[in-house]
Amino acid sequence: MKTEDHRDPAPPPPGGILWSIAGDIRVFLTLPAALTMQVAHPAVGAGVDEHSVFRTDPWGRGERSVRSVLLWVYGGQEAAAEGRRLRALHKTIQGTDAHGRRYHALQPANYAWVHATGFPVYQHAQKYLGRRPFTEAQERQLYAEWLQVGRILGIHDRDMPQSIEEFWPYYRKMLADELEETEVVRDLVATDRPVPPPDRGPFLLRLLLRTLWPALLPPLARFRRFVTIGLMPPDAREAIGLPWTRDQERRLRRFCLVVRTVVPLLPERLRYLPMAREARRRR
Repeated sequence: MKTEDHRDPAPPPPGGILWSIAGDIRVFLTLPAALTMQVAHPAVGAGVDEHSVFRTDPWGRGERSVRSVLLWVYGGQEAAAEGRRLRALHKTIQGTDAHGRRYHALQPANYAWVHATGFPVYQHAQKYLGRRPFTEAQERQLYAEWLQVGRILGIHDRDMPQSIEEFWPYYRKMLADELEETEVVRDLVATDRPVPPPDRGPFLLRLLLRTLWPALLPPLARFRRFVTIGLMPPDAREAIGLPWTRDQERRLRRFCLVVRTVVPLLPERLRYLPMAREARRRR
């Protein structure tokens, strides 16, 4: 008699593609594009708008998000526990979106879209930030690893396309039928919204940043908008209605040339975030 397997799903394999890119410091340039694509879905945008602290505690929210992503890939036995924690956290997130439709964060279509955005952003950003674009075999491997992360998050295989051939039609349909410039999207790409100064790190550094913040915020906000829109796949950018010019594209390519030249030359302790660095050291 066949028994049901209750084992936790394993994280992506050490030495895989995510093992190399998820904890690299370049992730800070790609995460904003994925987040903006997520909240361009009206249900997801409404959930973040009504239940997130991203406006009042952006630094804490960002720190928790990065730690969560790192646990999915490098956390070992903690990966599945983090997935369960996230599902429990989202159980109470529900309400009505801007179109008057009821939503729940764990509704399979909504939850799957939040996860799905990571793959096209990783795939697109590699063309700019990596030494060379992914090969077809590497893209397939990356997608298989991303599906494994989805299982850690409690996403059933039936709710996610199981191959690249199935993914791209699903992705294009989401862009055509669901995505729009929500209020949260406008907040994430705005350059004139108030943002509190960083509240992490040594006291003297925080004091210095608080003093200089009025001068630092405007250029930082412009840079955030620049990389958020620039590293978003062009078809998603167009579906949401975010403007992008040829001059901006040229500037992005120049910036990314510097990044992809310099970052691989850095020592491991500077190139990888602490959790990723420690996991890679153990291996």
